[in-house]
Amino acid sequence: MIAWIAASRDEVSSPELAACLDAVRGPSGDVGNVMRVHSLRPHTMMGHQALYMSVLHHDANQLPMWFQEVIASWVSILNRCDYSLANHFANARHLLGDDDRADAILAALKAGRPEDAFEAGELAMLCYAGKLTREPGAMVETDVAAMRAEGVDDGCILEVNQICGYFNYVNRVLNGLGVTLEDDVVGFYVTPEEAESRRHAPGGD
Repeated sequence: MIAWIAASRDEVSSPELAACLDAVRGPSGDVGNVMRVHSLRPHTMMGHQALYMSVLHHDANQLPMWFQEVIASWVSILNRCDYSLANHFANARHLLGDDDRADAILAALKAGRPEDAFEAGELAMLCYAGKLTREPGAMVETDVAAMRAEGVDDGCILEVNQICGYFNYVNRVLNGLGVTLEDDVVGFYVTPEEAESRRHAPGGD
């Protein structure tokens, strides 16, 4: 089961939906269930894709890509969104290229203690993302000032804000519609040749 609502497979797509699915395929050639769940309203799929690509895959972003994926994973842990965590920590691990470091980061985030793996500006950004996720109505200007005091410039503060905002959106899309990893290829950085070995089996963890 892909989700709690109807979501089309390629073979039952209308021409309009087929064009949208082709537009959102990842490097593996697959379409993630996070996009398939928009099948009944393809225009929302395209809006979602545009936001996703601008937040995490735009050349103008300056935060290291691995750290962008760590922020994504942290927000997803706080929101208990297993789908996003599986995909985006796989991306962080790939981009880091260091399994020991990745394991330490994941353990710290799952324990709710980013300070065990980060310090200075990176920690300040994760603290900001954590508060914005847990207590959005409690945000104050000093939350931004704390990042700036650790050397994070305003452009990168905006990037953190946008990553956090996007993942609070997508976590609610996924959790609210019961989107599963069934038949998904986990992670963005997967070649067509690797896709089958990375495909998530029905009922798998």
